[in-house]
Amino acid sequence: MIKRIVVSALFLILIGYAVYSFAADNGEDETNGPNEYDVSGDTSQEGSGMMPPNTPKGIQEGEQAPDFELETVEGETIRLSDLKGKKVFLNFWATWCPPCKEEMPEMQKFHEEFGEEVEIVAVNVTTTETGIDDVQKYLDQQGYTFQVPLDKRNQVSSEYQAITIPTTYFIGTDGIVQQPRQVGPMNYDFMVKMKDDLK
Repeated sequence: MIKRIVVSALFLILIGYAVYSFAADNGEDETNGPNEYDVSGDTSQEGSGMMPPNTPKGIQEGEQAPDFELETVEGETIRLSDLKGKKVFLNFWATWCPPCKEEMPEMQKFHEEFGEEVEIVAVNVTTTETGIDDVQKYLDQQGYTFQVPLDKRNQVSSEYQAITIPTTYFIGTDGIVQQPRQVGPMNYDFMVKMKDDLK
């Protein structure tokens, strides 16, 4: 009887250890926090995502930027084709995204200096927001004055494959994407370089 209890106890201990080892090997240990699977090593990038290997890479350099029509937070209609003849930074963002919040002051600074030369179109991925009022409130609080269209049906974000935000496309005066897209936050100096590289 005692042998049977000892054998059963050892068996249960072995099963418990196996389950623990399996869980630890599969990343179920929550001690590493929300960025456990972030292979970039940068733990400040909460809110951005990773794309599966076979995910389309969006609109490529040298391709025509697909036209779209969206309503801005002010209720005006914006069409990308109406901006032909201007350089355009087409940015995708959301209010909850820390890297987006990091780059937006840089975008505002750039907009104030080069707004006549480059149009910033910051498309809000509205399907991820709790409400449109939150978007307007955030913009008002921060004093951002560049154009902010609302992608309420996720159509434009999907077409441009803006899976990870922020994502920015650089469109020349001919309506062609002239530089590789930027996934992640931009700074002022990078934006100046992109402006100079666009034709």
